[in-house]
Amino acid sequence: MSTQPATDDTPRVLTVSQLNLDVQGQLEGGFPLLWVEGELSNVKRPASGHLYCSLKDERAQVSAAMFRGRNRRLRFTPEDGTRVLVRARVSLYVPRGQYQLIIEHMEEAGEGRLRRAFEQLRDRLFAEGLFSEEGKQALPRYPAQIGVITSASGAALRDILQVLQRRCPGIPVLIYPAAVQGDDAPRQLRAALALAQRRRDCDVLILGRGGGSLEDLWAFNDEQLARDLAGCETPVVSAVGHEVDTALTDYAADVRAPTPSAAAELAGPDMAAFERQWTALSERLQRQMNRRVIRERERLDFLRRRLVRPEQQLRRHAQHLDELDGRLRRQMNHRLTLNRQRLDQLRRRLQGRDPRGWLRLARQRLTGLARRLRGPAPRLLEQRRQHLGHLGHRLETASPLATLQRGYSITLKDGQPLRSSHPVEPGDTLRTRLPDGEVISRVESTHEQPLGVDPDD
Repeated sequence: MSTQPATDDTPRVLTVSQLNLDVQGQLEGGFPLLWVEGELSNVKRPASGHLYCSLKDERAQVSAAMFRGRNRRLRFTPEDGTRVLVRARVSLYVPRGQYQLIIEHMEEAGEGRLRRAFEQLRDRLFAEGLFSEEGKQALPRYPAQIGVITSASGAALRDILQVLQRRCPGIPVLIYPAAVQGDDAPRQLRAALALAQRRRDCDVLILGRGGGSLEDLWAFNDEQLARDLAGCETPVVSAVGHEVDTALTDYAADVRAPTPSAAAELAGPDMAAFERQWTALSERLQRQMNRRVIRERERLDFLRRRLVRPEQQLRRHAQHLDELDGRLRRQMNHRLTLNRQRLDQLRRRLQGRDPRGWLRLARQRLTGLARRLRGPAPRLLEQRRQHLGHLGHRLETASPLATLQRGYSITLKDGQPLRSSHPVEPGDTLRTRLPDGEVISRVESTHEQPLGVDPDD
C-alpha cells in the first residue's frame, strides 16, 4: 500500500508497518548495548532453538529473545524464577508492535557483578601492557624439576601428579601448597609463587585449580597475583578451572592450559615418546653404522686386491723405465740422423751458391764482352754514321724549308696549310711563309682555277 507524499498543507500518512519499522529504527539506533538485571519468567524453547522469555522486577516486565547462536554458550539452564544479568539491545517486534530486548549474553545475577569487575580489571591491565606477548617465556623441553602451586588436598593436584607420573616418572615434582578459594587465597598464592622464585628449585611452575563458579575462581583474578606472575623469571603454566573458565592468571602466565591435566602435559615431557624416539633413533643409527661398516669393508677388500707387493711394483716400474729409456735413445738417434742429413743438404746448397765461383764466371763473361766490343765496334759505328748522313740528306730534300728556298711559299689559315681555296672566305686573315719571313694578308675575293690553266687565257 502506497502513501501520498507530504506537502506543506498535507500531513504524512504512515501505514502501521511503516510506523513500527520507524520505531524499531529509533529504538535500535537510540540505545546502545546495555546491561539489565531481572527475574526470568515465561521461559520458552521452541524447536527452532531460540529462547523466548520475560524479564521482570517488582514493578515491570519486558519481553526478551535470545537466538540460537547466542544461547548455545550459556553455562546454566535458564528457568522461571532465575535471577539473571543480561547484556542486550533494545528493539521492536514489528508484526505485533511490541518492544523487546535482544539478548547477546546472559549469566546468573550473582555472578554478573564479578564478571563486570573482572572485565574492567582485565581491560585495564591489557591497556597497561601487562599481558604483552613480548615478555612471554618458552617452556623448557626437558625440565629437571617441576613445581606445582595449588591446594594440597584438591583434585587438581591429583590430576597433575597422575599425568606427570605417566609421562615423566623420573622427573621430581615439588609442591607449593596454597589455598585456592577464599579471602586468604590470593595472599597464599602470591607467597607460594615468591617462595618458588627465591628457591629456584624448579625449571617450570604450574599454577591452578579445578573448576567452579566465577566466585570460586576469584582468587586467581587478584591484580597483584597477576603482576607477580608477569614478572616471574621462571616459566609458569596457568590452569584455572575448565576450558571455558578464564582468569587473570591465564593472561599473565607464559602459557595457558585449559585444565590442570593439560598443564601437566605441557610442562612434563612425554618420556615414553622420548624413549620411543630414542629407540627409533638408536636403531636408525645402528643400521646406518652397519651399512657404513659393510661399505668400508667392501672398499677395503677392493683396495687390498688392487694393492701389490713393493718388489713387484719396483720391478714393474724398472721395466717401464727401461722401455722409456730405449724409446728415448731411438728418438734421439733418429733425430740426430735427420739433423745430419739436413746439414749435408744445406752444405751442398751453400757450396753451389759460393760467391767466389759466381765472381769467377762474371769476370770471364766480362772479358769476353770486352773482346767483342773491341772488335766490331768501330766498324759498326762507321756504318751508323753513314746511314745517319744518308737519312739527313733525304730529310733535307723533303723539308718544306728547302722547297721555300726554290721559290715556293706556304699559306696558312688558323695555323693549318691551305691545299684548296674552298675553306677561304672573303675577310679571312691568311699567313704566307717565305724563306726569309712571313706575310699577313686579308682576302677580298676568291675564285676557282684548275691547276695548270693560265688565268689570262
